[in-house]
Amino acid sequence: MTQTILDLIDQAMASPWLYAALFALAALDAFIIVLPSESAIITAGVFAATGGPELLPIMAAAGTGAMIGDHLGYGLGHRYGARFIERLPEKGRRERAFTWARGALQQRGGMALVVARYVPGGRTAVTLTTGAIRFPVRSFVAFDALAAGSWAVYCTLVGYLGGAAFEDNPLYGVVLGVGFALTLAALIELIRQKPFPGSRKDSTASVRSAPQPTAPPSTDHPAVGS
Repeated sequence: MTQTILDLIDQAMASPWLYAALFALAALDAFIIVLPSESAIITAGVFAATGGPELLPIMAAAGTGAMIGDHLGYGLGHRYGARFIERLPEKGRRERAFTWARGALQQRGGMALVVARYVPGGRTAVTLTTGAIRFPVRSFVAFDALAAGSWAVYCTLVGYLGGAAFEDNPLYGVVLGVGFALTLAALIELIRQKPFPGSRKDSTASVRSAPQPTAPPSTDHPAVGS
C-alpha cells in the first residue's frame, strides 16, 4: 500500500504539469480553502530533496499563484466585499474570521496580509476585507508579494528539509513537513483567539465591565400636603 502511494506521488512529481498544478492550487486556495495547496507544495519540496522537481520553480509557481489568487480576492472584496461581510451571520467561523481580519488590518496594517497567510481561513478573510475597506492598492501589492513569497519559500523549504532528513523514505518527509505546518497553524490559531483592542468582542466586554452612571439626586421639592 505504501509503495503504491509512493509510486503515485513519484508520477505526479515527474509530471510536466506539476508546476502548473501548484500554481493553480495556490491561486484557487484563496477561495476554496479545503484545497491542499500547502501540502502539495511541501510534498514537492520533499521530492526536490531527492532529485525530483527543482526548488526555485516550485517557489515561483506557488508564490505567483498565491499572488494571483490574493489579487482576485482583493478585487472581489473591492466590488462586493462590504455587502458580503454585512450579510454574514452574527455567529460562526466565517464571521469571526472577518472580525479578526478587520482588527488585524487596523492594528497591523499591511503586515496583517503576511500573518493571515499562516492562519487557517485568514487569507480569504483578509484579502476580501482589504478590498472592502479600500486598502491602498500599492500597499496591498507590496505586502502581498511579501506574504505570498515568504509562504512559498516556507512551504518549499519545510518539505525540502523533511526530504533531506528522510531521503530513503520520502513519505516520512511528507508527514514531517505537513505535521510541522499543521502545528504552526494551530499555534497561530491559538494566539489569534485573543481579541484585538477595539474589536467588537473586546468592545462589548469593555462596555459590560464599565461602571454604570448613577442618577443625579432629585431636585424636585415634595408637593405641599404630601
